[in-house]
Amino acid sequence: MELKNMVNFDNCAGTYPKPDSVRKAVSDAVRVLGGNPGRGGHRLSLEAAERIYGVRKSAAEFFGAETENTAFTPNCTYALNMAIKGIMQFGGHIIISGWEHNSVSRPVYALTKRCGVKCSVAEIFADTGKTVESIEKLIRSDTLCVCCMAASNVTGRIMPYKEIAELCKRRNIAFICDCAQAAGVLPLKVGDGISFICTSGQKGLYGPTGTGLLISSGELPLSTIIEGGTGATSGELEQTPFMPEKLESGTLNTAGVTGLGAGLGFVKAKGIDNILRHEMELCKRFEQGLLKLGAEVYDSDILRVPIVAFNIKGKTSEETAAELSKAGFALRGGMHCAALAHESLGTGKRGVVRFSPSVFNTHVQVSELLGFIENRLCV
Repeated sequence: MELKNMVNFDNCAGTYPKPDSVRKAVSDAVRVLGGNPGRGGHRLSLEAAERIYGVRKSAAEFFGAETENTAFTPNCTYALNMAIKGIMQFGGHIIISGWEHNSVSRPVYALTKRCGVKCSVAEIFADTGKTVESIEKLIRSDTLCVCCMAASNVTGRIMPYKEIAELCKRRNIAFICDCAQAAGVLPLKVGDGISFICTSGQKGLYGPTGTGLLISSGELPLSTIIEGGTGATSGELEQTPFMPEKLESGTLNTAGVTGLGAGLGFVKAKGIDNILRHEMELCKRFEQGLLKLGAEVYDSDILRVPIVAFNIKGKTSEETAAELSKAGFALRGGMHCAALAHESLGTGKRGVVRFSPSVFNTHVQVSELLGFIENRLCV
């Protein structure tokens, strides 16, 4: 099976194909933007810096932030590490949910081992009130932060992030929101309790790989975990205090950031409501087909972003994903870098197969996928 003939239903790992505008923006940046942004007063550097600023402004508007509080990162994992460790690296208590991705659970675990940080894991319920109550019961006098995803990368389950934000605002606690699976399909804004939004560029924002965002409400400072060249206050040994350079040590990924800007433009033009509607229609069609075939579907009665997690009877998730790949369908099986979520879901040994469409997928492709599952996997 040639790669060009593969149908990508693993878009929550990375949207593919990319919009033409994104491909063109990356190509043009490599061809034209040869300067290092912020590292000189010559025209090449200034032109690159101007393009970067334009994307920064667009991203800030998208997430309701100030331009100076919008930092570029290599991916969502970097953004989460910078936010979590920027708040917690000197100790204290943090609360995370029992559904977190390893990009949250691993840095928190490392902090408990190295820095004396204390961590509590909150149980997530279908009932919003019970979830918020489970988090509030864990708050202590030394609690500095709550970190919770907006939506699960395993089943798509939408967390009560707005209500958690209200709780954190009321209790004067930082709230870091992992928006890797929610950005581009849910309305997300910093402020009103959300201290930091961390997200990927290559998923629902349709940007290139190697891009991410750390968006701050501007209310809480972060201590740095990376220091170096920033182009600002270069004569000082101490890291610059000025945002966003404070969080952007080293040369930025100019081509990637430019592509991310085109991705943001694509999402704005399409409209997140329209994107969500289309992708959820595909998920509904696929889920209904799976249930008719006797497959096991997880969190089917929970409000979700466009993800369907399932297993075929008699097969491991990896076996199902491997057979689908041979037939030209890209879906991911296994643990999805989310051990806590699988423990909560009860699928720790088996994992799940994950279906996640993009705006470019069609009903015909979903029908073809269901046909293969019925004729080749459910026999």
